[in-house]
Amino acid sequence: IFFRVQFFRLVMHMYAPNAMRVPPCTNQYYAALESEHVGYTGSQPQLSLSAVARASLCTLVALTGFFACGLYVSTSQRGLAVPSSQSHWTVTTVKPLQALPTTSSVVWPRGTAPQPQTQIAGLRDGDVGERGGEAYFPTSDTETVAATGEELNTEPAIRIGHGWDIHRLSSVEEAGQGCVIGGVTVPNCDLGVVAHSDGDVLYHSLTDGILGALGLPDIGQLFPDNDPRWRGAASEAFVEEARRLMEKRGYRIMNVDITLVLQKPRVAPIKEAMKANIVRTLHTIPARVNIKARTHEKVDSIGEGRALSCHAVVLLERI
Repeated sequence: IFFRVQFFRLVMHMYAPNAMRVPPCTNQYYAALESEHVGYTGSQPQLSLSAVARASLCTLVALTGFFACGLYVSTSQRGLAVPSSQSHWTVTTVKPLQALPTTSSVVWPRGTAPQPQTQIAGLRDGDVGERGGEAYFPTSDTETVAATGEELNTEPAIRIGHGWDIHRLSSVEEAGQGCVIGGVTVPNCDLGVVAHSDGDVLYHSLTDGILGALGLPDIGQLFPDNDPRWRGAASEAFVEEARRLMEKRGYRIMNVDITLVLQKPRVAPIKEAMKANIVRTLHTIPARVNIKARTHEKVDSIGEGRALSCHAVVLLERI
């Protein structure tokens, strides 16, 4: 019934527009019907045979058109392109989507691809292991810029990297270890760092700074926190691996700038010891290493003494 009523209203709009503009069942309504060759019986308009025929023909043509368009779209690989600068629509062929490349077919941007996940026990997707960084070394002296065609050296004279780390502080009993910063165990400290390894934020940020400067995977990919070998391990091993990769690429430390951000513990008494550890581990000189420390003005978890963090900026020079 609903569709019959709507169809009737559509036909009346098409063939008796004047009648639809005046109140129904009035003298002007019936006069309009008569002027448009639409008869009526009592108060109910009666369409003439010609009006019904014309409406049926229009409906049939419309349905045929919709059906043809749907059939064309569903069976064709063509589609309408966005209007071009000539302000007209063009039809272009759209290629079917191809399957995404599998791990075995991916061309890694730097050197040989790491071993498949199934061949390295315990590694998650994205992890490469502590010796996996070399797989990301450049394989040639130059590479071509895709946009301009310019040739650039893959090993520039200077590289810069930034590392950052944060760890939660808690009681020594809960953390299961003390507080180690820059390879130095903070004396007379009743706080411990909650972490998988020893939680040395300075060494972690320094490691990531070197890896970042070299364009290599981050510390979490090289030393996953689900690997039991690194449970409680001294983070100096992470820095040493980053230094090994740096030297193998033909670089050395040009400058290291460390910023510790912590409300407690106080680190001024151990600054020189931390600096000496960095100088020794990175095979550099004291003049190229700096350590700063500041509080967090008692703001948020760091300012409340529930966490500590560290930033490291690393500048490398080509040997």
